[in-house]
Amino acid sequence: MLYLIATPIGNLGDITYRAVETLKAVDLIACEDTRQSLVLLNHYGIRKPLVSFHEHNEDAAGERIVGLLREGRSVAVISDGGTPGISDPGYTVVRRAIAERLPLTMVPGPSAAAMAVVLSGLPVHSFVFRGFPPHKPGARRKFIEQDRDCPYTLVYYESVYRIDKFLADAMAVLGDRPACVCNDLTKLHERVDRGTLSRVAAAVAGGKHKGEFTVVVAGAGHGARATADPEEE
Repeated sequence: MLYLIATPIGNLGDITYRAVETLKAVDLIACEDTRQSLVLLNHYGIRKPLVSFHEHNEDAAGERIVGLLREGRSVAVISDGGTPGISDPGYTVVRRAIAERLPLTMVPGPSAAAMAVVLSGLPVHSFVFRGFPPHKPGARRKFIEQDRDCPYTLVYYESVYRIDKFLADAMAVLGDRPACVCNDLTKLHERVDRGTLSRVAAAVAGGKHKGEFTVVVAGAGHGARATADPEEE
């Protein structure tokens, strides 16, 4: 059986009993970064063989995982944090398991995207997860331009190294819409900035941040009705 297991996005306490029990029971754990995963696994006393499974070896490692599944072995796939397959390795091995009719399931858990949407105060009945934008400026702007007329709340992931540039491009393309920027969710220095894109960009600018950001932006047509900061209403 293949298990896709969601792991904490920061606070090690944010893991389900079922996830811990499953990780203790499988034959092998495939990790995006074995060093980072060992912090979690050691915390819960989980001692299992590990194999690296990341974007640079996804094909070779995926073949090994599928081979073990064919033999009737159980394998867990985890990312550095959150849900494997969502902006992290996992999608390709799921496709291979489905194609070969091998059993698979998921142990759900933390999600930065879902948490950020709820904390944003923006409409949550429909939202579009866009993942990481391209690194290069031109490609990034074209990526954002695809969302200009989208009526649903937009969710992006961005690196600490490019958050300022992304927010500047988002404001240039989408206008100064209501938005919310989340950083270090569930960690000691969790930060959530709400307001317009220009306001959250100013709040983030020049800061010594760590980790990744989740950016939530109001959809087209919601600018006049939705405000990301209740104090502004």
